[in-house]
Amino acid sequence: MAAVDLCLFMLRTFGYSEFQVDLSLWDPAQKDKYAGDAAGWEMAERALVWALEKSGLSYRRIPGEAAFYGPKIDIKMLDALGRAWQGPTVQFDFNLPARLDIHYLNSESKEVPVVMIHRAVLGSLERFFGSLVEHYAGAFPLWLAPVQAVVLPITDRAAAYAASLRDRLLEAGFRAELDDRNEKIGAKIREAEIHRIPYMLIVGDKEAAEGMVSVRLRQKGDRGPQDVGALLEEMRGLSNSRAMAL
Repeated sequence: MAAVDLCLFMLRTFGYSEFQVDLSLWDPAQKDKYAGDAAGWEMAERALVWALEKSGLSYRRIPGEAAFYGPKIDIKMLDALGRAWQGPTVQFDFNLPARLDIHYLNSESKEVPVVMIHRAVLGSLERFFGSLVEHYAGAFPLWLAPVQAVVLPITDRAAAYAASLRDRLLEAGFRAELDDRNEKIGAKIREAEIHRIPYMLIVGDKEAAEGMVSVRLRQKGDRGPQDVGALLEEMRGLSNSRAMAL
């Protein structure tokens, strides 16, 4: 059960809340295809069913789909559009411990065979990150965003202040960039929105003189001027709590 709980904790941390779960079982009519014996398979399948039911997960049984070395739980994440993505697996393995003749001593000093449990808490990392991009349509929550904030100076006169603000963000541990190109501020904002950057920090002569920043949130528009220290605390809170929304 601990392996299933770990998988669910990881998925929910990344914002997944709906799952499709398959329990792959052996085919008793073809015992020669599988490692282990009937008693071992029945024990393993009961254990996986118990773990799924204790975790509150509904599942479907798929006879004959188990690997030759043990039954398996497959958890598929459902993204924001309801599409299923292969994710974590919890897999019994009767074969390898038997081949290596691995045992442990129980409380009565008797040798007991070891059963191995493989678990992949996110599945294939490449596929998992691909599913994340689809799930959020690229608009990641602050803690996951590749670039968390971009500083946008309105004029060349504010460039030095903008650079110092970017540096302050970096020193605070945020992934921040500076867009000091000779472009109109509207074009810079549009590009930042296209790149799904959560925070757009706009600075001009007034902000530079007052040590403030004008905040614009992705897909929410302007929020107005804000103290830089208060902004950093806000961002730190959102990031540390792994909040899903700005």
